[in-house]
Amino acid sequence: MTPRLRRILPAVLASIPVLAILLALGTWQVRRLHWKTDLLAGIAAAEAGPPVPLTASPAPFTKVQVTGRFRYDLEAILGVQVRGPTLGTRLITPLEAEGLPPVLVDRGWVPLERQGVRIERPEGPVTVTGYVSPPDPRDLFAATDDTVGRRFYTADARAIGAALGLPDAMPDLLVALVGPGQAGNALPQPAATLPRPTNSHLGYAITWYGLAASLVGVLIAFCLRKDDP
Repeated sequence: MTPRLRRILPAVLASIPVLAILLALGTWQVRRLHWKTDLLAGIAAAEAGPPVPLTASPAPFTKVQVTGRFRYDLEAILGVQVRGPTLGTRLITPLEAEGLPPVLVDRGWVPLERQGVRIERPEGPVTVTGYVSPPDPRDLFAATDDTVGRRFYTADARAIGAALGLPDAMPDLLVALVGPGQAGNALPQPAATLPRPTNSHLGYAITWYGLAASLVGVLIAFCLRKDDP
């Protein structure tokens, strides 16, 4: 083996697995980009179209409609949200609908301090239009739910339902959407639109592929460098 080859070979061998990892990460981000693009297109189509009847196994972010009766005796709150100067939360109310397991409905934002505040609680059958929100993942940094006080911090419908005595609740939340002609100052304040997840995967793919190209460039420059006399 020549001295030049002895100098180049370790660098090439060390670069191969690094290059493979960078290319794999870039390719994974491209796949995520296509998935996220299709997801956003589906959300836009759902928002533009009419709601479909809620089924027991709805697709995430589908705009649906369901008729049932609210269980106000099992209301809970989810998370903390600030609107203007007011600290608030999301009001979760189970809905009993014929032919479906209990549906946990995120009826919208309400202030945390509700003394003297009127919360609309319609009696009898109600029709809710909203979108299907899949459960949020729990991690080590998630706040601990107060199941006794019915205060929850992770949008996990199964866990919330079990704490409310509804272990067979649907695994997804139904996030209510504001209806036509609904007063803007009425409480709860439902969501105005379907969510739009961020789509940064193209930038991530360019970053990983760019690092791979840089590695190849550095390796070529190293291999072409003349040995010291």
